[in-house]
Amino acid sequence: MKITTKNDRRVRIQLRQRKRISGTGPRPRLSVFRSVGHIYAQVIDDLSGQTLVSASSIDPKLKGSFDKSVSGGNLKGAEAVGRAIAERSIEKGIKRVVFDRSGFLYHGRIRAVADAARKAGLEF
Repeated sequence: MKITTKNDRRVRIQLRQRKRISGTGPRPRLSVFRSVGHIYAQVIDDLSGQTLVSASSIDPKLKGSFDKSVSGGNLKGAEAVGRAIAERSIEKGIKRVVFDRSGFLYHGRIRAVADAARKAGLEF
């Protein structure tokens, strides 16, 4: 795979990570994706191929509770998504997850999602 863009590099890192990271029934995978304007998180059981829980900055329940200073493209929005994914996971009985950063560097909004989910009760 020839790397010509930043996205090619990210996909290559993502494929390398996914060789080692997989979600099981007792410990599913928390996958985070960020775009320029939004952030998305899913808890996935890779053995059954199902998304168990999801949250995003475009979710009407979350978006309605945002202040004007909060959006999916900033840290406060990422923290809100992290809290929401943790609360929804705990409601479904999921307390332990494997964190998948999807090829993104672990800083900024990706780190904010992880830290907020930890504070809300998820264990990585």
